[in-house]
Amino acid sequence: MSMYIDQRKEQFSYAYVHAVASAAGFSIGNVNVDDDSVDMKISANRKFHVSAPELNVQLKCKSGVDRSKSSFPYPLKIKNYEDLRGTDVIVPRILVVVCVPDDVTTWLDQQPDHLTMYHCGYWHSLRNEGASTNVETVTVHIDTGKAFTVPELTRLMSDIGRRVYP
Repeated sequence: MSMYIDQRKEQFSYAYVHAVASAAGFSIGNVNVDDDSVDMKISANRKFHVSAPELNVQLKCKSGVDRSKSSFPYPLKIKNYEDLRGTDVIVPRILVVVCVPDDVTTWLDQQPDHLTMYHCGYWHSLRNEGASTNVETVTVHIDTGKAFTVPELTRLMSDIGRRVYP
């Protein structure tokens, strides 16, 4: 039996972030229980970066996004919003929303000389966001200028190593 579409989206978002972090040279740690709105941990080895920066990631996946605009809305559960907005954590946290085509058969193009994942992931920090009176969800506007790419992750980790948090 095949996975449900939401399970496919979840697994695809893990694969996307894992691919970016691996290509950037960072270690990945999966979280077995997501009590704290953290799905994945990204870290740098102390051998390669003096301060050994770490970043916690909450993963989401969404289809049907108009990526030609400067941002798109994402309805985030209030629990995730509250967990991600706090500053009382040692390891900074970001939200990564991976956008995929509506048709699951077009998420991936595999050829003998390349593997292409469609479309792109975008990161957003909720650090220092205000409390919400909403009960179920908070609409977060994801900036399409903040693509979760190898250079961007490298920059984020360098900033975190200098204690400049996203």
